[in-house]
Amino acid sequence: MTRFLVIHGAGMNMRGKAQVEVFGKMTLPEYDTQIRVYAAGLGVAVEIFHSNIEGEVINRVYQAHDEGFDAAIINPAGFTRGYPALVAALGSVKFPTIEVHISNPARRGMHSDVATASLGAVAGFGIAGYELAMRGLLAVLPKG
Repeated sequence: MTRFLVIHGAGMNMRGKAQVEVFGKMTLPEYDTQIRVYAAGLGVAVEIFHSNIEGEVINRVYQAHDEGFDAAIINPAGFTRGYPALVAALGSVKFPTIEVHISNPARRGMHSDVATASLGAVAGFGIAGYELAMRGLLAVLPKG
């Protein structure tokens, strides 16, 4: 079975609690539930990981590489800009990464450093961005 690591970056634990005018009222546990529904519908196994600590995210990315994960989906949140070690880690593993943002960071004048190490990015489609990322990864991963 195809395995995806879903990474929630710094501050994602505040979803539904703060900045609801930007990100909506969904909480991180509600995100996780919906992500698992999307994965099940696509026949994909997902492991979901959250940390507010860059080093923990980097370690999990490298561990996923060693465990043979097929791809990763990352919502970097607070790690979107200014985290070169994370960008380097994502760029050095054998699997592709898709960056997901619930809102569109470009509308707020931001660009993503993480996108430079990602195969692609999905932004502005709310929680459905995770399903779009999974579908995109399934379309480009080798079959078999």
